[in-house]
Amino acid sequence: MAAKDLFHSAVKQALLKDKWEITADPLIIKIDKVKFEIDLAAEKVFAAEKEG
Repeated sequence: MAAKDLFHSAVKQALLKDKWEITADPLIIKIDKVKFEIDLAAEKVFAAEKEG
């Protein structure tokens, strides 16, 4: 697992405070034998969903 950067917790808390739902932390994608770990702040489309 990749190390979380300095801002990970702050960004996650800001999203939660704004009523976002964290769907993956980290988002793990496997394509063939390659594994990608995307931090939740990297792409909000994959990382969170907003109510409404």
